[in-house]
Amino acid sequence: MNDALRLAPALAARLAADPALWRDFYDICDCGGRLAGTGSEKKAFALLRERVRAASPANSGRSIPVPYNGWQAKRATLRLPDGTMAPCHPLVRTIATAQDGLTAEVIDLGRGTPEEFAEHAGEIEGRIVLVRHELMFAAGTVHRRRKYDMARANGAVGFLIGGPLSGHVVAGSSGRESGDGIPALGISPETAARLARRADGWPSVTMTIETDEAPAETETLVYDYPGTTDEWVVLSAHVDGHDLAESAMDNGTGLAVVLAVTRALSSEAATWRRGLRVMFFSVEEWALTGSAQYVQSLGGAERDKIALNINLDSVAGSPNLAALTSGYPGVEPFLLRVAAENGQSLRTVRPLMTNSDHANFAAGGIPAIRLVAGFDDPNAHLRVVLTPADTRDKVAQSELRQATLLTAALVAAACNADPAEAAAWRLKPGS
Repeated sequence: MNDALRLAPALAARLAADPALWRDFYDICDCGGRLAGTGSEKKAFALLRERVRAASPANSGRSIPVPYNGWQAKRATLRLPDGTMAPCHPLVRTIATAQDGLTAEVIDLGRGTPEEFAEHAGEIEGRIVLVRHELMFAAGTVHRRRKYDMARANGAVGFLIGGPLSGHVVAGSSGRESGDGIPALGISPETAARLARRADGWPSVTMTIETDEAPAETETLVYDYPGTTDEWVVLSAHVDGHDLAESAMDNGTGLAVVLAVTRALSSEAATWRRGLRVMFFSVEEWALTGSAQYVQSLGGAERDKIALNINLDSVAGSPNLAALTSGYPGVEPFLLRVAAENGQSLRTVRPLMTNSDHANFAAGGIPAIRLVAGFDDPNAHLRVVLTPADTRDKVAQSELRQATLLTAALVAAACNADPAEAAAWRLKPGS
């Protein structure tokens, strides 16, 4: 046994019995889907402030303003070839159509892989591309934003994405930040099936989207608990979500775990080698905007002082946890040893996946991981993230508790790791 990697028994017992973990999770879900720019998001920030203040009254934290391109969908419709109207949901930051809509033929590209786009390259221009939503937490996933970008690059005039859950539309971001784009809607799998190519040609639909765009501002909340040196371990989670449901798994789970770990560990940090920096980002669902602005604001010396970012995003909904290590193989032995010493199982996945805030830290030269549940498991509840089914009933208390105990162990061990160990985390292939 390695006591340096094991969470102190008193801390583990405190976390295992913490009644506030489940209460926090429910209260976060009660805020609603937390779409950036809405009252739901503001309510969640107020809740987080209240709970961190209760855990550490002397630490008022700081708020970093995050300006961004605000957006609101006012209306969206989809008229099918037979004249019926199908349920739809505008993707975040989609552009509006003309007032009378966009009418065009639909070309179905299945999953929407690069190979499918290449094979149909000569048929896409002037048409609306239809693709399918994929399990985001899986090897080989082609992200929705990449599909949208390929559709634009090939001359598509619109974008449709079919969801994974029968009878329900799908949400998500178009990835557009400002300027040009193409209208984009999420639809149900049944609607997608009705838009397959027929013997008489491609079906034609009319998309109508009305939006409102204006400069907006949200925030990043930061709470510092200094250690004995000027180095830091950053524990982060994103606040914002989508308005189809509660955004319970994505990312109410991550927020609740960060609160629990902060409650248990904040008073310990003063004796540790590295301090604990707790960060709550927003506009993550809008191309990771909040964390991008934060990392870009750091000078080289400040980046060097961050030993590791542990980012929590969708950490329950399955009992199986994985750490996405973002192309930093040097951190993997440490993660696996900590998990083993604390009686937990953990999978590591190395390729950089730009699907949460860890990606901006990693791109900025800071070792970063994303802890996520249900990786590569098509049967996990995580398959319904971004649908109306992302609700609290998909999360088991045991899963949330498991993620909390592992996160606390990782944070404590990372804050106390010796300099040689931490230096190895920064090594990348060829360095």
